[in-house]
Amino acid sequence: MKTIEVIGIRDRNTHKLEFFDNSKWNFKKGELCVIRSQWGLDIAIVSTKPRLVKEGYIKNNTFELVRRVTEEDLKRYNIILEKEKRAHIICWKRIKKRKLPMKLITVKFNLEMNKAIFYFTADGRIDFRDLVKDLAYEFRCRIEMRQIGVRDGARMLGGVGCCGRPLCCISFLREFEPVTIKMAKDQELTLVPSKTSGICGRLMCCLSYEYSNYLEIRKRIPFVGKKVLTPKGLGKIKYISLIKEKIIAELDNGEYYEFSIPPAPSNKKENQN
Repeated sequence: MKTIEVIGIRDRNTHKLEFFDNSKWNFKKGELCVIRSQWGLDIAIVSTKPRLVKEGYIKNNTFELVRRVTEEDLKRYNIILEKEKRAHIICWKRIKKRKLPMKLITVKFNLEMNKAIFYFTADGRIDFRDLVKDLAYEFRCRIEMRQIGVRDGARMLGGVGCCGRPLCCISFLREFEPVTIKMAKDQELTLVPSKTSGICGRLMCCLSYEYSNYLEIRKRIPFVGKKVLTPKGLGKIKYISLIKEKIIAELDNGEYYEFSIPPAPSNKKENQN
């Protein structure tokens, strides 16, 4: 199959990583570019190194790659960044004054500066009509208030996880996958928020990365309490370590015996010679 060179570009609004054909652009990681989405023109950053993938890898992009940035774009971009800081402070004060139960995450103006999106999180629906009127009068542009989830909020703000690395949602994740408390239980994790929750307050995305491996190991082992035959005689399973793939059994004489979980059967066909 034919391969193409792609680069990953991160939108300032959604912070989602999307991939584009780099054959005619020759972008490098860290460069700025101009994109067009339903919100208008905006500045975006090339977040990944160019790499080869199979043709058909690129699909369902939500924005269009328009051009490289110009000097005029950069001047306007610097003005926008200062304007966003000012808008964030003004909006935060208005929210506090009106005692609205919402948390402002960030503010983004498009490159034409004719539209501003205020991203926020809240537990329920918020009546922000008067707030929008205040902001429209202050900035003389179209105002949109957009409620997002806490995971999207963490992606926009960025940060470092408990592993000491940048958050997965701003590093490589393209979409959020469902994460359940059952995943944590099946991996024998301590069920306390400090061990299983990310900075967003939700279960860590990385709980799903190796979950399929744990399920595969589970299929190969009996349950705790079941009797098994060991090299030292009959015993009852007392403890299972999925990470080490070890089983500890209590023998009939009261001794404990540790042995490895049987490996998965190979799918490779044996040579018949």
